[in-house]
Amino acid sequence: MEPIQESVPDDGAGMPRSGAARPATAAQTRQMLPPKGSCWYCEKPLDNVRRFCDKECADAFDEEKQYTR
Repeated sequence: MEPIQESVPDDGAGMPRSGAARPATAAQTRQMLPPKGSCWYCEKPLDNVRRFCDKECADAFDEEKQYTR
């Protein structure tokens, strides 16, 4: 039986990343989200420019996204 790492498609997710590269990738993912008038994580009402109400919600969204891929 093969190890799990070899049976997963190679999308670069298993590649080691430096600490600087990871937040940039998460920020790029967040920037692709369209503003919807509320926080993407907690649904708190916002203006039509912001996507998250604070850094905690943005980080929690990134963490949840990482585990639901």
